[in-house]
Amino acid sequence: MKTLALPLLCLFALAGCSGTPAPPPGEPPKPQASTPFDALKASEQRARDVQKTVDDHAAEQRKQIDAATE
Repeated sequence: MKTLALPLLCLFALAGCSGTPAPPPGEPPKPQASTPFDALKASEQRARDVQKTVDDHAAEQRKQIDAATE
């Protein structure tokens, strides 16, 4: 009986400590509070967009130069 009691006790303890239930599916998610890093993330994304634009223009110029030298 003692060999069965300890695993059952552990099982009940783990079951009692489970997380909170999920919200109902029809409920909209709560808005998240802004963090100090939101501005940094926005700046980083803006920099990525600018770099993509620069790379696209450089590729277009390379195509024009290759077409002109042929």
